[in-house]
Amino acid sequence: MKKIIAIILLLLITTVGVTAYLNRGYIKDKQAMVENSSILIKDEGGEVGVIDLGLIKDLEPIEFEVNLKSSGKDPEEHTYKGVTLKKLLAFKDQSLESKKQVVIRSIDGYTIALSAEEVSEEDNVYVVYERDGEPLGKKEEGGSGPYQIILRKDPFSQRWAKFVVEVELQ
Repeated sequence: MKKIIAIILLLLITTVGVTAYLNRGYIKDKQAMVENSSILIKDEGGEVGVIDLGLIKDLEPIEFEVNLKSSGKDPEEHTYKGVTLKKLLAFKDQSLESKKQVVIRSIDGYTIALSAEEVSEEDNVYVVYERDGEPLGKKEEGGSGPYQIILRKDPFSQRWAKFVVEVELQ
C-alpha cells in the first residue's frame, strides 16, 4: 500500500512540475504585457494585434461615473476613464458581426466571457486605465490594472475584470 501511495505522489509531483514548466513561457509573456501596459488581441486563437496606453489615449477616452459594489460593502461611486472595447476592436479592424463571444483574460487567470451583443452595445463594455483621476496601478502595487474591463450595464459589478492582458474574439 505504501508503494502505491509513493507512486501516486511521484506522479502528482511530476505532473505539477511538467505543467509549471510548460506554462512558464505563457506566464512570462503575460507578465511582459503587464509591464508594457498592453493588451493582446486574438481572433479565434490567432494574434491580430496589441493595444497599449498610447493607442487608448489616441482614441479619445471618456470619463464616466459608475458604482463599484463589493461584497459586504456599500456601493461606492467612482469616476473611470477609458474607451469602449468595441472602439478598440474596430480600430484593430476586428468585427464582432460573425462572433458569438469575447473572452477577457487577466494576468491572475481570471476569465470572463461576454456575448458579442454585449460588447456591441453602445456605452456598455469599457477598457479603463484610470479611477478617480489616478492610474489603476498594477497588481503588485495593490492596484487593479493596468487595465480593467467595466460593464456599465452590469448592476452588481459582478462581471468586471481586473488586470486584463488579453481579449479573444470567438
